[in-house]
Amino acid sequence: MDIKKEILKEHSKQQVVKIANYIADDKERFEELLDLLLDQEYRISQRAAWVMSHCVDTHQHLIVPHLKKVISNLRGPIPVAVTRNTLRILQFIEIPNELLGEMADIGFKIMESGNQPIAVKVFAMTVLANICEQEPELKNELALLIEDQMPYGSAGFKNRGGKILKKLRSRA
Repeated sequence: MDIKKEILKEHSKQQVVKIANYIADDKERFEELLDLLLDQEYRISQRAAWVMSHCVDTHQHLIVPHLKKVISNLRGPIPVAVTRNTLRILQFIEIPNELLGEMADIGFKIMESGNQPIAVKVFAMTVLANICEQEPELKNELALLIEDQMPYGSAGFKNRGGKILKKLRSRA
């Protein structure tokens, strides 16, 4: 299967699942998908992000060797779908110590940004909460950001924010 061709063929959940099933646990196919995620063409990277999210749901170990690239990619001008799906993946991955600082910096910038969609902020919030378990000195900064945004947040933001605040305060 030509993964790029299949990604461009159709934008549907059925197609995403088909491609993810093809990639399965194959490292070489996953790396090909990663190259598409990092592609500069909007449609390719956007669709690859959705497929990658499905792949990592069942084969988390495939993303681990590529975390530096994936996290660094969040700094660039990328489609919101890539940011959203990357953060969705990262909320379930233990980020290595050497990448915690960079990921925390990116996460806080996303949380502070006024023009990020709610889903992106919610996933960033969760990634940051996970980082706080390893770097407890960041708890207060995250708690303040969440508290500041709660009055303006969607129901989903308030729900996740409330759970994270409770978790942060219970470990203070």
